Amino acid sequence: MSDERPTDPEAALARLLDIMARLRDPQSGCPWDVKQTMQSLTRYTIEEAYEAVDAIERGAPDEIKDELGDLLFQIVFYAQIGNESQQFDFTDIANAISDKMVRRHPHVFGESTTDEAGLAEQWEAIKAQERKHSPQALLDSVPTGLPALMYAQKIQKKCARVGFDWPDVAPVADKVREEVAEIQAELDAPKRDQQALEAEIGDALFAMVNLARHCNVDADAALRRASYKFASRFAALEVMAKAEKGGLEAHSLDELEQLWQRVKRKELRA
Repeated sequence: MSDERPTDPEAALARLLDIMARLRDPQSGCPWDVKQTMQSLTRYTIEEAYEAVDAIERGAPDEIKDELGDLLFQIVFYAQIGNESQQFDFTDIANAISDKMVRRHPHVFGESTTDEAGLAEQWEAIKAQERKHSPQALLDSVPTGLPALMYAQKIQKKCARVGFDWPDVAPVADKVREEVAEIQAELDAPKRDQQALEAEIGDALFAMVNLARHCNVDADAALRRASYKFASRFAALEVMAKAEKGGLEAHSLDELEQLWQRVKRKELRA
């Protein structure tokens, strides 16, 4: 294999496939790569996907390139394992997604015409036609391994498409208030039932995801950005705490709260 970097996509992909095959060679490959299975790789695939999302959210082009490369390597890894077991190879994967995209975009690759408003309905109709060959319940097609917020939003959307949904946002907001009140009732109970409390908090989170959906807000993205904001503010608080008394531990909770409010005011002035 040449160490020269290819300048066209086909040759670059061929180089990556060759690297993967050599890494998996039982005689001369890398022991760690050789022992991996599709099951053992899943945690790394999820991790790489989130690292790519993080780079995209931060708008870091070089990191985006690297993280997307890591994701591509995961796909090539699965393809190599599939090839070794004679189940499928990278060509099969590429053809499968190409066929699917052509099939699901008749307005681009066929003679069908539709406006932007009708695209989602057309997409779902084609997917429903595909599922006729493998009968299943409505929600069976939603992977249960998705992150919890994403899974909740997807099953809510599925149910909404068949009419099982609130007509507008008002009763959804009422449901959120109802679920929060039920959490408070559990907290006020003479003897706390941890299992019941967990269930009520779960119901409240599910209701909040539904409220986000009705407001055209991606719940996962909204929570991620809120978490980023908190982390950024806490980092600024930490700098202030270190400058004043040498660190967080030297401050009381009330003092840390005062620093927190200073950070927020500083943001507003920026």
